[in-house]
Amino acid sequence: MSKTRVTPEEALAFHLEPTPGKFEITATVPMTTQRDLSLAYSPGVAVPCEAISANPETAYDYTNKGNLVAVISNGTAVLGLGNLGALASKPVMEGKAVLFKRFADVNSIDVELDTEDTDAFINAVKLMGPTFGGINLEDIKAPECFIIEQRLKEEMDIPVFHDDQHGTAVICAAGLLNALYISGKKIEDVRIVLNGAGAAGIACLELLKAMGARHQNCIMCDTKGVIYQGRTEGMNQWKSAHAVATELRTLDEAMKGADVFLGVSVKGAVTQDMVTSMAENPVIFAMANPDPEITPEDAHEVRADAIVATGRSDYPNQVNNVLGFPYLFRGALDINARAINDEMKIACAHALANLAREDVPDEVALAYGKNLTFGRDYIIPTPFDPRLIHRIPPAVALAGMNTGAARRPIIDMEAYELSLKSRMDPTASILRGINARARANQARMIFAEGDDPRVLRAAVMYQRAGLGKALVVGRPEDVKSKLNAAGLADADREIEIVNAANTLHLETYKTFLYERLHRRGFDAQDIHRLAARDRHVFSALMLQHGHGDGLVTGATRKSAHVLDRINHVFDADKASGAAGITALLHKGRIIFIADTLVHEWPDEEDLANIAERAATVAQNMGLEPRVAFVSFSTFGYPVSERAEKMYLAPQVLDARGVSFEYEGEMTVDVALNARAQAAYPFSRLTGPANILVVPARHSASISVKLMQEMAGATVIGPILAGVNGSIQMCSTVSTANDILNMAVLAACKVG
Repeated sequence: MSKTRVTPEEALAFHLEPTPGKFEITATVPMTTQRDLSLAYSPGVAVPCEAISANPETAYDYTNKGNLVAVISNGTAVLGLGNLGALASKPVMEGKAVLFKRFADVNSIDVELDTEDTDAFINAVKLMGPTFGGINLEDIKAPECFIIEQRLKEEMDIPVFHDDQHGTAVICAAGLLNALYISGKKIEDVRIVLNGAGAAGIACLELLKAMGARHQNCIMCDTKGVIYQGRTEGMNQWKSAHAVATELRTLDEAMKGADVFLGVSVKGAVTQDMVTSMAENPVIFAMANPDPEITPEDAHEVRADAIVATGRSDYPNQVNNVLGFPYLFRGALDINARAINDEMKIACAHALANLAREDVPDEVALAYGKNLTFGRDYIIPTPFDPRLIHRIPPAVALAGMNTGAARRPIIDMEAYELSLKSRMDPTASILRGINARARANQARMIFAEGDDPRVLRAAVMYQRAGLGKALVVGRPEDVKSKLNAAGLADADREIEIVNAANTLHLETYKTFLYERLHRRGFDAQDIHRLAARDRHVFSALMLQHGHGDGLVTGATRKSAHVLDRINHVFDADKASGAAGITALLHKGRIIFIADTLVHEWPDEEDLANIAERAATVAQNMGLEPRVAFVSFSTFGYPVSERAEKMYLAPQVLDARGVSFEYEGEMTVDVALNARAQAAYPFSRLTGPANILVVPARHSASISVKLMQEMAGATVIGPILAGVNGSIQMCSTVSTANDILNMAVLAACKVG
């Protein structure tokens, strides 16, 4: 799998734009009238204040406490960077807050405490207790992290969870359950060797012992070797708790005959000889970051029977904390838990292990560009499995309820699971899937407008994101100077700059173009001008001849002009069945509007073609298409000849016998609103439409731009569909990121 390259400039730009940082606060109630303000603040706010004073439990009803987690650090152990201090840890803590929201819809605020005094830290967190429903401790060095977490758990009545310890432990336990299941071993029988006696290592061993691993079967090692009973050098009370009576003194000795190796230490700590000396079907969790104790390649070279996991996303079996903490807190918050106890962590591990044993949904296979089936290379679910949100929190909540940690037990678990299913924004996983497919395809992407800085930034991002090769059409000296001005001086050595002056194929292109256009009034001179001087035509010719796999254009000229130029090379017009499909992403929904590019005033046959094109795009993006032919009329009322073609188009699809859902004609609210839809029980749509086929291009354009300007919808497209070549067109107001999105769609051949 190709590696993603992130440059310092990109990382800083990402945190700087569009506004500094990674999240903002938005209101969930109206704030427009004087009455709204009176209810939100004085005098209306006094009523819930008095209610909470009389009954503190109602804080979960009248405030955001029940879905608010603090991510707290003092910056003494930031990532692998060491003690950077509280302020420098803020980008990491903001990032953690964003992950809470992205994966489990948990609102989260980062809090950085500028102290290394353990008592001061504990006191500060404890005093903030009334604000939050849970506390996630992060990047605090050992052994202080043990003391801080233990005291806060004792003194606070909300969950306190140090993710560096327990997050890693939970995912490690889930993977180990499945690895042992595959190798036919039991946790109470296996010999486990742990290397790295820090916060994560100790938590891993403690959780495994809580799940049945025997104390005498677990050997813990640190930089000084085995932690044995009687050792005095480099010891503390947390290490001592795991000391065993043994003659073993080195990691090398401990590994002989071991069933399981757990590494949270350093690159290269495990040798191939150590792996060779392990028991049959060895399990190796080499979790050091960014480089594992031993690579899967090196382990498998000497032991084909090894099951290997790492902390890396570019290897199978990634031990990734994002599989744990969002869902642990989701489940804990939803029962207003007093704590996250061992039983809840174990329930999380079992739920993750069980999920990995099930059939993997198509959208996950699509996202990873391969079929995933339970086995040696798939023992832990992937972070983008859409089932995580409705499978893990219920297991955590149930364990919390059974152990008395719940203030408010969930009565109807089935309804709870359904609410979790509808809670998450599906667009994020759709876009993630498309990006993963693009990375797997490694398409050579032609960026036609190499004189535009936005296009150049997008091309460099495409290349550095590991998506494929960027081919930029432009003059080398011009491209280099513009890259230089954009702070990307070294990028010209990475991308490939192509133009008519340096291609070996110009005569081939001209011959092809002359054959195609000479009966349309184009002479040889016209053909030369088009092929050698028009970048849109030149780029299309590159694509037509297989000198690139996809094409992105349209950022510098109006779409009608660009489409006209593309038509010189490809059949991309109404007669050939081409259509423009625009995706609108808004408030967790994705809606396609068609046709936004090709058909000025389509008839019913054209509308049926457009519906088929849009359905293909939706399917390629991992959605089940539901097409609504929209108008100002619903099922014949009011009667209008303007709406007649919208009524006839579904009949055309009836005759074609297509396999997707469609219905019409109907107004937009009936198409999109389940309640409005309920008034028409005969409708063939099984849910709200996700494709709106509109009567004309002008209505499509108005709809898209209105949603963009008034509602702040994200617009992707128009996606050019039905053309024998993967071509995507940006708008002239596109940002570099928008252009990159279109390149990703072209790489996936979405159209």
